[in-house]
Amino acid sequence: MGVTADQKTAQQTTVDVRATGHVRRDLGEHHFEFTFTGETLGDFLAAFFEEHGCEDLLLAETESEETAHGWANYPGDPPGRWERNPEGERTRAYARVLVNGRFNELYDGFATELEDGDRVALMYPFMFCC
Repeated sequence: MGVTADQKTAQQTTVDVRATGHVRRDLGEHHFEFTFTGETLGDFLAAFFEEHGCEDLLLAETESEETAHGWANYPGDPPGRWERNPEGERTRAYARVLVNGRFNELYDGFATELEDGDRVALMYPFMFCC
């Protein structure tokens, strides 16, 4: 017997939330569990922002909000894997959402499926150091 869409939507998932920087400051704590209805990163973020706010710290509404300025021009294509979430699912410049230590866009973006016990990190500011 399969799972109906209503049963799937009613799925409760509990994740381990970690917060850094300004997100941690606004939340008042850096580590806690959060239970939400659903099983994707998008479901988590919607429920989390409804309860805790912080959306303006993490999500970009425009391309200029997601773009860091001041980088040196790189001749040709830079090395490595360069992924980005679809419009409406992008983070602000210097903000990141990670699942189990990896950037969400390296999985399936906000469609990434979460399981009980997964770690979701909400980081702002995020600095990448070489």
